[in-house]
Amino acid sequence: MKAVVVENPGGIDVLKMCDIDEPIAGYKDVVIRVDSCGVCFHDIVTRNGTLKAGVKMPLILGHEISGTVVGTGPGVHDFRPGDRVATTQRYHICGGCAHCRTGYEPLCDDRKFLGDYGLVGGYAEYVAVENDNVVLVPEGVDMAEAAITACTIGTIFNAMRRVGQVQAGETVLITGSGGGLGMAAIQFARLQGARVIAQTTSKAKAEQLRELGAHEVVIHERGEDFSRTVRQLTNGQGVDVAVDNVGNLLFDPIRKSIAVGGRWLLIGQLTGDFVPFNPAQLFLKNISMLSATSTTREQLRQCLDLVARKQIKPIVADRLPLHEAKRAHELVEAGNVAGRIVLQPRL
Repeated sequence: MKAVVVENPGGIDVLKMCDIDEPIAGYKDVVIRVDSCGVCFHDIVTRNGTLKAGVKMPLILGHEISGTVVGTGPGVHDFRPGDRVATTQRYHICGGCAHCRTGYEPLCDDRKFLGDYGLVGGYAEYVAVENDNVVLVPEGVDMAEAAITACTIGTIFNAMRRVGQVQAGETVLITGSGGGLGMAAIQFARLQGARVIAQTTSKAKAEQLRELGAHEVVIHERGEDFSRTVRQLTNGQGVDVAVDNVGNLLFDPIRKSIAVGGRWLLIGQLTGDFVPFNPAQLFLKNISMLSATSTTREQLRQCLDLVARKQIKPIVADRLPLHEAKRAHELVEAGNVAGRIVLQPRL
């Protein structure tokens, strides 16, 4: 099969189109003919070496996958050839640790992340994923949208409902609002009944963010402190919740934008850099720092149901053939994508 393989970390030139063997189903495996695979900034930091934990090279990138089942292992009884499916962001969980037993498998002690650990990822014509990490796609849901549901909507669903418990009437600041996570967060915050302030450095994306449901859009130059504008929009109080999809690059303006007693939901980190800060800046305002990663299988099912009912929409910015993976990475790394690019091996 055709696959985009990364043998060593580096720039976009390390993305190599190769011919490799098609996967063979293990005992619990579902073999999927890939329809679509989202290109996430996680792929960028895996490819360039910023992310090291859990990475095993050579690898095939891609953890946002949808496709059709073409084969199953002898231990698989809930999927059959022809089923339309999408994956969580993992290809393996143990099923027996405390996290798996309590329904929070993203923290499984033995988890293997799709696209990070070896030649198991979605930048390929086929992929084998253990059945614990696969769900059926409802009829009527576009497969490109299904591919990106787990990582964009699912991660936000996990962060804002389970971890952050966003309530109706609260004001939510969403950073990196022009990306896949940010656009999902705008829609989900509105679904929860919150007031939404979207942050972006792109004037070109502002109108689309308003159309998605942002009540206010804060546009600023890169490196500029936007907290004064946020506080003006909140009568000097700050926001109840900050959904942080960016990380250290916006640490100080986010901190200064949060109200007394507010919650800071850490979801994204775009660089390998650290941030020095005085803890008193947080505890004197009783600010809670929370974090969320990934999506459970049950959360993915619920999110796909929301998509099927048209209550929320995954934003597909473009669909590119697999051989244009380098171009996709260039666009994502430059911040020029509103939503998610998906790679389609059969385009």
